[in-house]
Amino acid sequence: MTAAEPTRRMPRAQRREQILNAATRAFARAGYSGTGLDDVAAEAAISHVILYRHFDSKAGLYRAVLDRACERLAAATGGDDFDDDAIPGLLRAAAADPDGFRLLFRHAAREPEFRDLIDTITAASTEIAEKNLASRIPQGPWLDWASRLIPTLTIEAVIAWLEAGQPDPEQAADRIGQIVHGAIDAAQPAPAKPADRRAERAP
Repeated sequence: MTAAEPTRRMPRAQRREQILNAATRAFARAGYSGTGLDDVAAEAAISHVILYRHFDSKAGLYRAVLDRACERLAAATGGDDFDDDAIPGLLRAAAADPDGFRLLFRHAAREPEFRDLIDTITAASTEIAEKNLASRIPQGPWLDWASRLIPTLTIEAVIAWLEAGQPDPEQAADRIGQIVHGAIDAAQPAPAKPADRRAERAP
């Protein structure tokens, strides 16, 4: 950006959103370590001075990008119920902000400085899953297994759907739901085996 190319003035909140949008694209493209504030400024087509008015460090900007992705995810998926609306809401959030979704569940998990955020999401998701599965799976280690597995399966299925080009969006939730129900079925108690016929014939 040169003096001959002045930056158009924007309301502060609008400029912040512009920067966050640009940062999301830049970080998703090259990762946290491979992206500098210079790259974000270029992506947003603004000067460094304007960027530093809003964010004075790369870590602060990255955290703001992740926080916004979390807020959008919470708004799209609703409350603490893992019901029929949960997976469609997750798909809508991913489709509306695929770069933010990938940053949150792919990149942040690999960054020690930001791992706390994804750990918090994982713990909350596990707790919600356990609360909603308790009426369908008996208490015990298999409930714990399913509560940990199902959120991970769902997120991985959504990311794979994004990377496959978002095929059949009208059917995607049902297809992912089949995976979830398969995990629930797998966590059910194993059926009792029939009694050994030899034992039945024993005097």
